[in-house]
Amino acid sequence: MPTVLIVDDALFMRVTIGKMLTEWGFDVIGEASNGKQAVKMYRELRPDLVTMDLTMPVMSGLEAVKEIIPEFPDAKIVMITALGQQRIIVDAIEHGAKDFITKPFTPEKLKQVIDNLF
Repeated sequence: MPTVLIVDDALFMRVTIGKMLTEWGFDVIGEASNGKQAVKMYRELRPDLVTMDLTMPVMSGLEAVKEIIPEFPDAKIVMITALGQQRIIVDAIEHGAKDFITKPFTPEKLKQVIDNLF
């Protein structure tokens, strides 16, 4: 069963994404509410997938990607972003994020992005 780390400063989003991923056969092994926690948890848990919100307090999703990817080049990180953040998304992809999805999104769209990675 593939493992996942869900990173979002909004509890509602973590719960919503977690429910979807659990239904699709993922094991949610961790949740983080900022990029700093995400980096620490990634090092400890080594999940198969990370859903990473872009805009968070303490450390952004982009900053977290810039820390995780050099250490773990094969990390599968999907960025989750609000509309209008295309420039930052390009930056995240250039730094090793594997894909992105824009809020609000449908379960089908999220599943499609994740299926492409696996």
